[in-house]
Amino acid sequence: MKHSKMRLSLYLILGFVLNGFSQESTEFNLYKNLYPNSNSVRLNQKTTVTISLNANDINITQEIFEEDLYLDESANYNSKKALFFSSFFELEKVEASSFSFVDGKYKEIEVKEFKEKDELDQSFYDDSKSLNFIYPNLKKGSKSKLKYIENVKNPRFLSPFYFGDFYPIVNNKVTIIADKNIDLIFKEFNTEGLELSFKKEEKKNSNIYSWEVKNMDKYKYEPSTPTYKKILPHIVPIITSYKSNNTNTSLANKVSDLYGWYYSLVKDINQEPADENLVALVNELIKDKPTELEKVKAIYYWTQQNIKYIAFEYALGGFIPRQANDVFQKKYGDCKDNSSILYKMLDIAGIKGDLTWIGTRSIPYNYTEVPTPIVDNHMILSYTNNNDTYFLDATGRYIPIDYPTSFIQGKEALISKDGSNYIIKKVPVVPASKNAVIDTTKIDIINENIIGKSKVEITGYNKIETFNYLENEKTVDKIKAFYNTRLQKGNNKFLIDSLTETNKYDYEKNLIVDYSFNINNYAKKLGNELFVNLNLVKDLASYKTEEDRKNEIEYDYKNHFNYTTILNIPAGYSVEYLPENVNLSNNYVSSSITYEVKNNTIIYNHIYNLDFINLTLAEQKDVNNLIKKIETAFKEVVILKKL
Repeated sequence: MKHSKMRLSLYLILGFVLNGFSQESTEFNLYKNLYPNSNSVRLNQKTTVTISLNANDINITQEIFEEDLYLDESANYNSKKALFFSSFFELEKVEASSFSFVDGKYKEIEVKEFKEKDELDQSFYDDSKSLNFIYPNLKKGSKSKLKYIENVKNPRFLSPFYFGDFYPIVNNKVTIIADKNIDLIFKEFNTEGLELSFKKEEKKNSNIYSWEVKNMDKYKYEPSTPTYKKILPHIVPIITSYKSNNTNTSLANKVSDLYGWYYSLVKDINQEPADENLVALVNELIKDKPTELEKVKAIYYWTQQNIKYIAFEYALGGFIPRQANDVFQKKYGDCKDNSSILYKMLDIAGIKGDLTWIGTRSIPYNYTEVPTPIVDNHMILSYTNNNDTYFLDATGRYIPIDYPTSFIQGKEALISKDGSNYIIKKVPVVPASKNAVIDTTKIDIINENIIGKSKVEITGYNKIETFNYLENEKTVDKIKAFYNTRLQKGNNKFLIDSLTETNKYDYEKNLIVDYSFNINNYAKKLGNELFVNLNLVKDLASYKTEEDRKNEIEYDYKNHFNYTTILNIPAGYSVEYLPENVNLSNNYVSSSITYEVKNNTIIYNHIYNLDFINLTLAEQKDVNNLIKKIETAFKEVVILKKL
């Protein structure tokens, strides 16, 4: 009887196990084992692009097929899907289904309902739309399939094709079928070491190009990683030229082709007479300004403060600035519109500005390698004075004239001069010394508590960033809470008692904050000795990256910090131990910590310079090694002894 019960239990357990396996396909078990840390896997990704020539028109259709398998319970969160389209990219023939594994086979459930939605930016309409739908009954072990056709309405807008992503891809194939009278080149990025199969065939009137890669593991997503375009392997197809009616037409063969198209879109803007109120405003802004540069400043700062930045587009409106009169009357616009009104206001003042196209740091290409519109996503205005070029971007706020916006530092700018002339100029990277936090603090120790007064001077992008945060803090308590976090010293017991701000929201002057604070129980008494760590700010440690990081890291700007702390030696005490000075540097970071006894005080100073925006993996290791040595120095304490 006992053995019978045991056999029954085994049968029941085996039944449960078999039943459990019956709910999962062989395919699921295979990929769950291969990719145990992934939520899903793309089984198939196929893209077929057909580029045909009809008289003088290039027609482009893209057929996309995606098949995904979901490996855990998060499948339901992937149910919602949106396809984006616009006047440049038209959608047609969208088919979608989910597949549930039931009784040993997959059962298809077609998506029946698709909802078109305008993609609104705040309250403004643009022509970007999305087609939204929900995969029904997605769960662990389910699959989904999606097929659609996309018509590319402008041949300059061929998009990159990616061979990897932040999820595994089993099969990925791209095929381009192009008329033989259409010339293409293909730029590869991040494909080093990739087993990418390429083949070219010729059939009648077409050239067929195909790329295929298999079993791509997922790429690791990490914070502060530069644009995915610098990580994921991809190709950028470019239609350089085409032949029609025995005539060769250059489309995107060189930068001049791109510039010629850009200029054709902007050559007719602001031809109408300026609004009389705009003229009056400009004259008022510049009336007491002694130099041309001062006049430009006045106009530039007014635009930043008074033209609200709204990102929107409509068809070629994504590339054509609106008339300055319209922007002035509505008091809002996107980057092109801000550039348009700046251009006109300078013109009213008798000053020449130049419309300028640029890509932010989210775009890693330069004009020579990719002379197509995908190299740009932004427009600014350039102004030249005594051989110095100023890059005016009125979409930002509190940006001084001699600072570019931080996200275009180091990027190439395409500066328009006239119908056939342009200049490519690199935007400078602002040196660390111009983005400074300089803090001088005087402290007393009273019953193991720190009582202090500080004066901090904040410059450059640090100041701009602080102003942008402060705009949202409207009450005294919220402002104090902000500074409690921003200026924290010692530990989380740090509290600001009172503060005053000087030069708040000033473009030209540095922000100065004077404040008093306390840190309870920061110093420690032991017998007749008093221990205090004067390394009150240890934020250099936050620049140390994880040892197993896989990708380059990117910061918004370079930085300089200078912290001075002056400790009044308590009455009846003398200095028993003073830590050694530290001075360390490499190509990316320099850091020095010094201690000095002077006039019954101990003067501590920590200066460090962060001379980088991007760090490769090798550079991160160099920075980490230096920071580890500084972290050791951070643990050092001053010892005072009772007399």
